[in-house]
Amino acid sequence: MKLRAVLAGCGGMAKGWLRAVEEAPALRDRIEIAGLVDVDEDAARALAEEFGLLAATGCNLPAMLEATSADLLFDVVPPSVRRPVVLSGLEHGCHVLSEKPMATSIEDARFLISAAERAERLHAVVQNRRFISGVRRIRAFLESRALGELTGLHCDFFLAPHFGGFREEMDHPLLLDMAIHTFDAARFMAGKVPLAVYALETNPTGSWYAQGAAASAIFEFSDNVTFTYRGSWCADGAPTSWEAAWRFIGTKGSLIWDGAESFEARVVASEGKFLNDLTPVEVPKASEMEKTHGHASVIAEFLAAIEEGRRPETDGTDNIKSLAMVFAAIESAATQSRVEIRE
Repeated sequence: MKLRAVLAGCGGMAKGWLRAVEEAPALRDRIEIAGLVDVDEDAARALAEEFGLLAATGCNLPAMLEATSADLLFDVVPPSVRRPVVLSGLEHGCHVLSEKPMATSIEDARFLISAAERAERLHAVVQNRRFISGVRRIRAFLESRALGELTGLHCDFFLAPHFGGFREEMDHPLLLDMAIHTFDAARFMAGKVPLAVYALETNPTGSWYAQGAAASAIFEFSDNVTFTYRGSWCADGAPTSWEAAWRFIGTKGSLIWDGAESFEARVVASEGKFLNDLTPVEVPKASEMEKTHGHASVIAEFLAAIEEGRRPETDGTDNIKSLAMVFAAIESAATQSRVEIRE
């Protein structure tokens, strides 16, 4: 039998979720979109019509969950209303998959983890960047110790999107709404524990965001590894990819990744000179089994976890570690001090 899903939040982000279900046969055959909910019921109706869905539409989430006997809640609402939406799903017996960020405070994140445990349901987060083939390839490459011991990873994220809506009005839009992806990918690829951060948050001249469109951060990771982040959402002229541009440094060499298809790795070939000789090394491609597809891979892994009775890779109990990096960076920027990272 298909699992019945209700999707809450019918803005632009919801289309990515529905395309993932529609285009992946493994999801299309396992999920029925039974209901669409939005504070603007016209938006729900329009989304159902656009995707040719026979789903019920409405603006009352508890009533929709009850009427559809939903098994799953897809939470695509703005972060400011995430807590009551997730709680409603859990209270109606649903497993819940949320957009990022998981919560707007660490306290709320802890509360949602506890609520999911009490309800004996899963609550996970769509960290779709973790399910990008490049990220998986780099994690495997670093684990192979081809670069020796990892000593540092550094990334640049520079784009200039004009979203309109809540992102341009919210506090900490870059750190809270976007950097969570980058921080989670850094933690995943490095395989290290974030310990502390020093951060600076600014709103550059010409920014169309209300606050915090740019930030820089230096993170201390376990095993003496440093992670640095430089980012802006109002930087026109020389954009990086949405996955950022990365440099990984090890005791034997370095890897540069453009966030897309370019991987350049070189290691020390001979020593004893002022600058050591270097030789290129290949970053192995992902196998067919390891190839991933963003949202579709996250949803598929979530379904597999339900079926197998385990926590999914992006479960709230793991995702809170990346969220803690975000809030520690925000606190550091506000206090102009080094902040230790605690879940």
